[in-house]
Amino acid sequence: MTTFISKSGAAAAFALCAALATASPMQAAHAQMQHAMPAPAAAGGAMPTLPGQGAFGAIQEIVRILEADPATDWSKVNLEALRQHLIDMNEVTLKADEAATKIDGGLAIAVTGSGRTLAAIRRMVPAQAMEIDGLHGWHTKTETLPNGVRLTVTATDPKEVAHIRGLGFIGIMASGAHHQPHHLAIARGEPMHGQ
Repeated sequence: MTTFISKSGAAAAFALCAALATASPMQAAHAQMQHAMPAPAAAGGAMPTLPGQGAFGAIQEIVRILEADPATDWSKVNLEALRQHLIDMNEVTLKADEAATKIDGGLAIAVTGSGRTLAAIRRMVPAQAMEIDGLHGWHTKTETLPNGVRLTVTATDPKEVAHIRGLGFIGIMASGAHHQPHHLAIARGEPMHGQ
């Protein structure tokens, strides 16, 4: 069987070989990985859409929005503040402990942790409670615990009581349509909750 290589294909292969010959082992592996990556969609293949990591993707989306907006004041943009907020979200989502107790009309949830997780709990849980107070007729309140925050969410409508209990802690934290606009505001350097 005879294989034909186009001039551009041969040139690319030669360039890859030359790069690999002079590169460190790590650079060589990276170059091979890049060469093995699919061609752009214009060459007929589909392109991936997911960024590979959620926080990175959220920041990437914000960067695209900021760059597309001619009114962006780059002197105020603070992507590091957004990164820190996303770290807080990660800490609360993946590392906080929660103990939910059914109470009359809803749930009382002790959200606890230590170190960076405790700091994130104390920033995020009270802010979320204030944001969703009144949503679906819910009443929210928080109280400080030595190692976290107690979040209480109640309603008078029996369907909403079941809703609250079904959502549990992480569902309550994810409730509301304010998260994405909040992330954009942080990146634009606008005040965060309680500032």
